[in-house]
Amino acid sequence: MGDILFLAHRVPYPPDRGDKIRGFNILKYLSTKKRVHLIAFADDPADLKQKGGLTKYTGNRSIVWRAKSQLVAGFQALVQHRPVSLTAFDNDALRQAVENILERHRIDTIYVFSSQMAQYLPPRPRQRVIMDFVDMDSAKFAAYAKSSKGPMGWMLGREARLLLAHEKAIAGRADANLFVSEAEAELFRQRTGADRVHVIENGIDTDYFDPSAHFKRVDVMGSTIVFTGQMDYRPNIEGVTWFVETILPHIRLAHPDARFIIVGRNPTDAVKALARHPGVAVIGEVPDVRGWLAQAAVVVAPLKLARGIQNKVLEGMAMARPVVASEAAATGIDHGGTILVGATVGEMAEHVTRLLSNRRKAAELGEAARQRVIDRYSWEARLSPLDEVLGQPLRPAKEERVSRITDVPKKPRRAA
Repeated sequence: MGDILFLAHRVPYPPDRGDKIRGFNILKYLSTKKRVHLIAFADDPADLKQKGGLTKYTGNRSIVWRAKSQLVAGFQALVQHRPVSLTAFDNDALRQAVENILERHRIDTIYVFSSQMAQYLPPRPRQRVIMDFVDMDSAKFAAYAKSSKGPMGWMLGREARLLLAHEKAIAGRADANLFVSEAEAELFRQRTGADRVHVIENGIDTDYFDPSAHFKRVDVMGSTIVFTGQMDYRPNIEGVTWFVETILPHIRLAHPDARFIIVGRNPTDAVKALARHPGVAVIGEVPDVRGWLAQAAVVVAPLKLARGIQNKVLEGMAMARPVVASEAAATGIDHGGTILVGATVGEMAEHVTRLLSNRRKAAELGEAARQRVIDRYSWEARLSPLDEVLGQPLRPAKEERVSRITDVPKKPRRAA
């Protein structure tokens, strides 16, 4: 029995953001089955120091610094007729690291975490290939394109089209294609016609995200509404902007002391500017989000665009906080009515206002939400279907895995 090669677009440690949380827990689970070798990119200097935290779960670890700018990646994408999502992660050092591992170790499974990393598959792999798309990136860029105009709209539309071709090519050659929710999996089946599509949902560490656990508390005043997330990520930026500009004013009419607190690393200038609005505070990166979640009267997830399962919602539920989420943010979560979902500005504002007015009801909802994730979303339960994926037969014919998807212009028709 051979080892597993785990390819990740970002070092899956510490598990402090969405992709790292899923990546780390899957790697940890796989390490109980076989020896795992990790090859991953680092795009934060702190990530280069994280090898030690992964020693327990991995054999060899190769962390490659990714310094290519978006401008360079965009230029290469246009010249090479490829998606920017691929050129941004195209790196000779990482490619060499993959070749070295495959030459020196008996690898029988390659776990590819995110579609950007599929370009590092060998042309004709003899190994089982598990492609964890997590969610459908091409659909995300297609949604961006619809809401953008001019050159940016064209670039986003191009990215969506090329990524869809890339996703189709990978899916047709992988032995298993994984998605974080049934909604994402079904969308992928419809748009690509792919088979061997499986759902591996995200879980939550309810021992860590426990309101009775030991962590540093924060002192906040007023009726606190909390949002947590990576604050240079477009859906999060758009979500908090929408909340501040359209929803919060309605809430503050009923609760003038209501404060909206934005917690998360790398807030953009646009996010920082939201602090100019009455009742808004932008905290930035914190060592532990639990302190802020524990003090929240309400946790909100006002995302207008969301793919997969939102960890921020599961974390709020696990901390026994009442959660108000948009329809997009709640999609894919089996919450059983233990969170409140709003489809409009009015519904979102009304849900938050009522919870701030009735703290007893809010506490009951939070306790029910925590029990729901304990019963439904432990990582062990969510990842157990991986056993079946690891044991299923390989595709009958191992076709060459295309790693460079091109955008070749169609030849013009000759005039009749």
